[in-house]
Amino acid sequence: MKSELMTEKSTLVGLSYVGATILLTVYGQLIIKWRVGLAGSFPVGSAGKFEFLVRRLLDVWVISGFVAAFVASLTWIAAITQLPLSFAYPFMSLAFLLVMLASAFFFGEAVTTQKLAGALLVVLGLYVASSGRS
Repeated sequence: MKSELMTEKSTLVGLSYVGATILLTVYGQLIIKWRVGLAGSFPVGSAGKFEFLVRRLLDVWVISGFVAAFVASLTWIAAITQLPLSFAYPFMSLAFLLVMLASAFFFGEAVTTQKLAGALLVVLGLYVASSGRS
């Protein structure tokens, strides 16, 4: 009974780390998309490309996206100390779903029937993969 309780607690802790990883990953993607979108099109000339990238790298919001990615890697490390990788990793597919929905909300990106069908398959795959945990 005690080891079963510890396993449940470990799973909940691990899943909370996975959740943090997903949210931080989504944050980073959305922030970078937002800031790059404000900057306009990628320049054609080599010098313009370099300046464009440097300016993005020095943007405090873009830096926050990179920091989020770094912290996400730390929470991922914590997650896989609590969960088998084959159980935890399928949950990362939720980042795809959240980015798709948030992109529609924040950037007006289209959510097509194909994207919805793909999202449904992702969620179904996640359910199948996570229900087989041993």
